[in-house]
Amino acid sequence: MGDMLWAPPADVRERSRIGGYLRWLREHRGLDFADYDALWRWSTTDLDGFWRSIWDHFEVIAHTPPTATLAERGMPGARWFPGATLNYAENVLRMPGRVEDDPVVIAHGQTRPPVTLTAGELREQVRRVSAGLRRLGVTAGDRVAAYAPNIPETYVLLLATASLGAIFSSCAPEFGTRSVTDRWQQIEPTVLVAVDGYRYGDKPVDRRAEVASIRAALPSLRHTVSIGYLDPRAAPQDGALGWAELAAPTDEPLTFTPVPFDHPLYVLYSSGTTGLPKPIVHGHGGILLEHLKMLALHHDLGPADRFFWFTTTGWMMWNFLVSGPAVGATIVLFDGNPGHPDLGGLWRLAAETGTTYFGTSAPFLLACRKAGLVPREIADLSALRGVGSTGAPLPAEGFHWVYETVGDRLQLQSLSGGTDVCTGFVGGVPLLPVYAGEIACRALGAKVEARSADGTPVIGALGELVITEPMPSMPVGFWNDPGGVRYAEAYFDVYPGVWRHGDWITINERGGCVITGRSDATLNRGGVRLGTAEFYSVVEGLDQVLDSVVVHLEDDEGGAGELLLFVVLADGLELDDPMRATICRELRTALSPRHVPDEIHQVRSVPRTLSAKKLEVPVKKILTGTPVDQAAAKGALANPESLTAFAALAQSRTSA
Repeated sequence: MGDMLWAPPADVRERSRIGGYLRWLREHRGLDFADYDALWRWSTTDLDGFWRSIWDHFEVIAHTPPTATLAERGMPGARWFPGATLNYAENVLRMPGRVEDDPVVIAHGQTRPPVTLTAGELREQVRRVSAGLRRLGVTAGDRVAAYAPNIPETYVLLLATASLGAIFSSCAPEFGTRSVTDRWQQIEPTVLVAVDGYRYGDKPVDRRAEVASIRAALPSLRHTVSIGYLDPRAAPQDGALGWAELAAPTDEPLTFTPVPFDHPLYVLYSSGTTGLPKPIVHGHGGILLEHLKMLALHHDLGPADRFFWFTTTGWMMWNFLVSGPAVGATIVLFDGNPGHPDLGGLWRLAAETGTTYFGTSAPFLLACRKAGLVPREIADLSALRGVGSTGAPLPAEGFHWVYETVGDRLQLQSLSGGTDVCTGFVGGVPLLPVYAGEIACRALGAKVEARSADGTPVIGALGELVITEPMPSMPVGFWNDPGGVRYAEAYFDVYPGVWRHGDWITINERGGCVITGRSDATLNRGGVRLGTAEFYSVVEGLDQVLDSVVVHLEDDEGGAGELLLFVVLADGLELDDPMRATICRELRTALSPRHVPDEIHQVRSVPRTLSAKKLEVPVKKILTGTPVDQAAAKGALANPESLTAFAALAQSRTSA
C-alpha cells in the first residue's frame, strides 16, 4: 500500500461541492450516505435515482422535460432521458455564479499576446459567430470542422456550432494533412475554420499548404474561414472568409436550438494508429451531465476557480476543460510548447493566471521530476489547491514529487478514462485521501470492475477493466456505422453486454485503483501478466534513460517468449554492457526476475501518438513481420520516422 500523502480536512463536507450535493440528497431525496463508498454504490445501482439527481441538483436547462431517466438499460443501446430537449451550449453559457464582467476565458500562448474574455464577451462572440454560421447556411446536423489550436476562437466556434444543433469536430494544427483527412472525410464537414499557422516555442510553423491540401481533399466543404493567427495582417487564402467576417456585428439574438438528449454534439477520434481513426459521436445531454458531475463533484470546481489543463484540440481533455464554465469555473487556455523556454513555463503560467486547478499529463510531471525542477521555488503556487494527472499511469514517485516540490496541501488527482467516454471513470474526490501511486476511487455513476481471465470480478488482483452499467457519456455511436456494428465490436465483443475498455486495472479493498497499462500491450511471461507502466517507471527512473518502450513477443510453442526493451539515452550516451547490466539489475531488484529483458536496444526515439501515448502494439507488429505502413498509420504519429529503427531490427533478426 502506498504512503498516504494527503487527507481531506475535517470540514470537507462543509467546504466542498460534493458536500453540498450530499446535503441536497438528504434534503430533497431523503438519502443519507456515511461515506464515499456508500454514495458510489448507490450511484452505480440506482442509475435512475443518481442521474436524475445530477439533472435536478445542477438545474439543467431543458426545453422539454424527459419522460423517463433510463428507458433502456442494456449495453450497447442504453437510452437516457427520452423526450428531453436541451442544448449543451446554453447550459455552458449560463456560467452559474458569474456576472457579465467576470473573466471566464484566459488564453496564453506563444503566437500572440494573452487574451481574456469576460462572461459577457464570451456570450457576445458566440452570438456573432452563431449568426455568421447561419449566414453560411449551417443548420442542425451539419458538420463544422476546426483546424485550430487551443485558443478562444476554437472555443467560441464549438459553442456557436452547438447552439445551432450542428456538429463540431477539431484537429490540432500540428496534425498532418493525412491525419486530418482520414478523420474528416468520414464526417464530410460543410464549413472548415483553419489557422494559417502558429508558433511552437520561438519557431513559426506555417500551415497554409496543409490547409490547401485539406480543402482539396474535402469535396463536402462549402465555405472555409481563415484565422490569421500566425500573421494577423495576411489576407485569407483563395476564396476563404476571414474570422472577422464570420464574427461580424449583427442584431441577431443568441438563440439555442433545442435538440434531443442524444443529438450529436461533437465527433472525437481514436488515435488511428492502426487503420482509420474511429469517429466517436458524443451527445449534448450525456456530455453535459457527465461533465457537471465530474467537474463539480470530483474536481470541486466552481465560480471561485481558475481551471487549467495542458491539452491540444486533438485530445479529449480539451473538450473536458472547456465545459468548465458550466460549473462556473474560469478556464485557462494555453497554446504552445510546454517545455519552452524550459519546463517551468507552465508552472509560471499557473502563478500568473491564479490557477487553482492545474491539469497535465503524467509524462510532463515525470519530466519535471527528472529535470530536478522545484515548481514552488520558481512560481507562487499559493492559489493552487488541485493538480490533475492523466494520459498515462502516474507512479508513486510522481506523487511524492508533487507533494515535495509543488505543494503539500493540494489534492493530487490521478485519473483515467478515455476519448470513448470523454471523461475519467476513475479519479479523485475531495472526500478521500491520496495514496502514492494510486487512483483514489471509481467515479460516481461509473460501475468499473476488474475481471479475471475467466470473466469473474476480482478485488486486489490484476484484471481487465470493464464497465458493467451504462453511463450517459458513452458514445451515441460511431459516425456512419449502420446497425452499430463497429461500435459493438470496439467495446462489447469480449463480454456481451459489458464495456471492455482495454486497460489492466487492480482495484483494492478500499476502492483505490492502479492502472498498469493497455491490456493489448501486456507482457505475459510464463503465464504471469506484467503491466507496462511499472516497467517504464523503473527504467525511466534512471538518469541516463530519457524514454523507453517494451514489448513481449510470444512463443507459439508456449515458452516464455522474448522480452525486448528499447531505450532512448541522454545526449552523448551509447548503450554498452555496463549500462545494460544496470538496467537489468534495477528491473530485477525493483520488480522481479521476470521483468529482465532478453535484449536491450538503443533507439533515437519512441513512437508516440499526437497526444503523446506510447505505441507498443505497432512496435510489436513490426517486430513480428508486419510492414511498417500496415502496422501504423504514420499520420497519427508525432514522430513517424521513429518506426524505421524497428523495421531495420526486424529485418536483421529475420536474416539472422
